[in-house]
Amino acid sequence: MTQHMQPHVSDVSDVPAEGSVLPDQPAVGSFRFWFATRRWEWSAEVYRMHGYRPGEIEPTTELLLAHKHPDDRTHVAEIIERAVEHGETFSSRHRFIDLSGQEHTVLVVADRILDDTGAAVGTSGFYVDLSDTIAEAHQAMLAATLPGLYENRAVIEQAKGVLMRIYQISADQAFQVLRWRSQETNTKLRALAQQLIAELAHVPPPPADLVAAFDHILLTIHHRIPHE
Repeated sequence: MTQHMQPHVSDVSDVPAEGSVLPDQPAVGSFRFWFATRRWEWSAEVYRMHGYRPGEIEPTTELLLAHKHPDDRTHVAEIIERAVEHGETFSSRHRFIDLSGQEHTVLVVADRILDDTGAAVGTSGFYVDLSDTIAEAHQAMLAATLPGLYENRAVIEQAKGVLMRIYQISADQAFQVLRWRSQETNTKLRALAQQLIAELAHVPPPPADLVAAFDHILLTIHHRIPHE
């Protein structure tokens, strides 16, 4: 049976847990985009990245493009159009401007949403904010978290290295991606990292679209982790 790609997207009423770090500067947030209706769904974190309160506005393609950096707007518009017309994903790296005028560089990792016939009806995934100010703000949290992972660090470091190479991101940003997927899928970080390394053999060699293939593995990997 085909596994349909439908990662969790936080309800717009979600609020950060008490004591959570930097609720106004999220590093990762999730989204869905439905091709037929062109309807966007943003997690609370993506709203905040753009400077909005969760649920404050309805995300639309027009709003999305209005926030894009002028030099990246046409490129993103073309990606969205190819998604609608050909069932492609929304994976990309680009810049957007939030309501305060701050520029963000984001990595968008996405996979297709399939219906019961296997046809692509949407795309879903997550934004990773690569902006220097966001990375610096989360450094303290990462420094506090990593020591507690000492026993599992080898495989986690391997997985981080793969993410760094595929997406051209820093070690801290790679850890944020792994941590996000662990939380979103309620999967142990060590198990997620182990499965990711195990499935590297399934990534096709060039000239195949390496990033798209890896996006799919990363966003569906939790379904294939053996139960402990």
